[in-house]
Amino acid sequence: MRIQISSGQGPAECERAVALFSEAIKGEYPNMKLISSVMGHNKDCFCSVIMETDQDVSGLEGTIAWICKSPFRPHHKRKNWYIQVKVLPEAEAADENSDYKIEYFHCGGKGGQNVNKVETGVRLTHIATELVVTATEERTQQANRRIAIKKMEELLAQRQMEAGAKAISDARHGHYEIVRGNPVRVYEGLNFRRKM
Repeated sequence: MRIQISSGQGPAECERAVALFSEAIKGEYPNMKLISSVMGHNKDCFCSVIMETDQDVSGLEGTIAWICKSPFRPHHKRKNWYIQVKVLPEAEAADENSDYKIEYFHCGGKGGQNVNKVETGVRLTHIATELVVTATEERTQQANRRIAIKKMEELLAQRQMEAGAKAISDARHGHYEIVRGNPVRVYEGLNFRRKM
């Protein structure tokens, strides 16, 4: 599962909370890996962090509250700082190793008697994604099969690229959707001790 920890449009204190929370959950989930991060305005602060683990972390989704006097503005009255944890949807991966269904058909057109008598056209269906390509350019079944497989590989690569771009777009959009209040977890103090 991938999660995004975000300060939204919060001040430096929220950015610091993102850094502290990402370190805290590494202790809870030892196999949690950092995928990407966006630096904050101060040292050791992050606007956004994306992390990944193979464990179920859906219980972390929601608002995280940090109750602490500002480490950056000592005379500031506010003591409650909020960040958001969002579970990112998995990018739909096109499984390129799955099976193909191959069908042959008479294709007609140029090629004389050969294309009318022999099934030279190839229709290739990728079973996992149900994508279909056809090849009728060549006079032989083998040549059309190679062309169809090449077309399918290009189509799967394009689909994979689009899925990756959508995941990045969703993560950027989620950065601005922070909801303050009703936290799923509460931390206190500069040592970021969990209260709830």
